[in-house]
Amino acid sequence: MLNAITSFFDNHFTSKHTDEKQLDHDQLHLASAALLIELSKADRAIDEEETESLVNILRQRFDLAEDDLAELMTLAQHEADEATSLYQFTSLMNDKFGYQEKVETILGMWEVAYADGRIDRYEEHLIRKVAELLHLSHKDFIKSKHVARDRAGA
Repeated sequence: MLNAITSFFDNHFTSKHTDEKQLDHDQLHLASAALLIELSKADRAIDEEETESLVNILRQRFDLAEDDLAELMTLAQHEADEATSLYQFTSLMNDKFGYQEKVETILGMWEVAYADGRIDRYEEHLIRKVAELLHLSHKDFIKSKHVARDRAGA
């Protein structure tokens, strides 16, 4: 699935910018979006609340056009859960994101996970794995979880 999402990003976003700095910025946001999409599929059930949360996060944080957003969601829903590596996304984030931006990524993942009112063990495992790949402290991992839980009212 990650390869199909990467192809979607390349086709819809990278050709729009020739400025390398802007291209890096777009790729980082898109890598973050790919992780959110992976998370929404982690528990093998696509909940309406999680989908709505994911769409809102993508819309707010990444300023995606509605058509691009709809196409991205359709792609994610039709692809199989065959992710082989999160490294291609987290390595880009490690190279280009500051620590606080990495924390925000994890917070967004927790927000999607809490959207349906519960945390599935597969969701938590995926978030923990991404946090480790991003070299976040356990303290920030837990703090992000609590912030998202409080926002969700869980």
